[in-house]
Parts: sequence; C-alpha cells; structure tokens
Amino acid sequence: MTTLSEFSVSTCSGTAKKIYSAGGKTDWINITGEVQKAVASSGVREGVCVVFVPHTTAAVTVNENADPNVPRDINFALNMVSPERIEFAHSEGNSAAHVKTTLVGPSITLIVTGGKLLLGTWQGIWFNEYDGPRTRKVYVRVLGE
Repeated sequence: MTTLSEFSVSTCSGTAKKIYSAGGKTDWINITGEVQKAVASSGVREGVCVVFVPHTTAAVTVNENADPNVPRDINFALNMVSPERIEFAHSEGNSAAHVKTTLVGPSITLIVTGGKLLLGTWQGIWFNEYDGPRTRKVYVRVLGE
C-alpha cells in the first residue's frame, strides 16, 4: 500500500480529475479523502458520486480501510485467481492485470447525503494498480442537488 506520490485536481464539466503515480507493480492507494474533497467542492448535498478509472489494468473499489493487511490479503487472493502465466497470449505480458481489473471493475457509484459520502464505518475508496508503476487518472463526478 502506497501513499500518493503525485496529486493534482482540475475540473472540467463538473468532473474532478485526479492523477496518481502508483509506486509498485501492484498497489492500493486510499483515495477516500480526495474523493470526499471533490464531493464537498461540488456543492451537492444529496445525490451520487461516480468514481471512474479509465484504464484496463487499474481499478477502483470500496473495502476496509482500517486494517492495512486487507489490501495485501485481497492482492494475495487475486494473484491466486489470476497469476502471471506463460500461457497468456497477450503480447504486452500483462494479461493477469487485465483479469484482475475485470474482476474488480473500473468504477463505483456512491450515495452522497448531507454533502458527504455515505460510507460504512470501516469502508474506504481504493484505487488499485495491477500493472505499475504507471501514472494513472481517476475521474470523480458528483450529481445531485
């Protein structure tokens, strides 16, 4: 698990764009605070927040943010499901990363209430890198009133 090594925000058409540099081949970055800031700056009190990762070897998910072993355990399980295999035919050699991204997914939708994200006590928003190190983008769009 890494902290942000690069961070910037710009807005276009109500969308906040965040740029992350993942530090390792596989990395989980807790982006809960940055997404909450985007919600707060949107002025939306009641609505939804969509977080989207426009990459085929990176993903976003909601999971526990209290125990740092949870990302390690999930990566362990994903590596069991989709290990690096010589039998993969994709020429870039990153098919396992594509499979992991397909399983986790490129986007999440969250409820916004009272101007804040509605998350459970232990939940956080995680950007997942499966083919790093790379510079990645995360888009956040908040809709509502």
